[in-house]
Amino acid sequence: MQPDPLSATFAALADPTRRAILARLTRGETTVTELAEPFAMSLPAVSKHLKVLERAGLVSRGREAQWRPCRLEAEPMREAFGWLDHYRRFWDESLDRLDGYLKQLQKGNPDGERH
Repeated sequence: MQPDPLSATFAALADPTRRAILARLTRGETTVTELAEPFAMSLPAVSKHLKVLERAGLVSRGREAQWRPCRLEAEPMREAFGWLDHYRRFWDESLDRLDGYLKQLQKGNPDGERH
């Protein structure tokens, strides 16, 4: 069974090596060999990370003669951001309420009595 796209995105982003690969791809297309340079791992290991990113729709590979450039596909991250944004709004509203309550406490307790 194929995981839903959001789960695939978060699973792909869960690994620091894959996040580093995506960060490198924000600078433009590159080859697997160039992507592998900063990592202490084999090309097949980097290819396995790329396959996870490809399955999540975060990376695509082109074909230009002998060269197979990898490129970032950011749309799945937009969907993940949209999902996370709901919770950001929740925390913003919760913190705003807490701020209001703390300001009330600074003026006196919430029952109106001074400390």
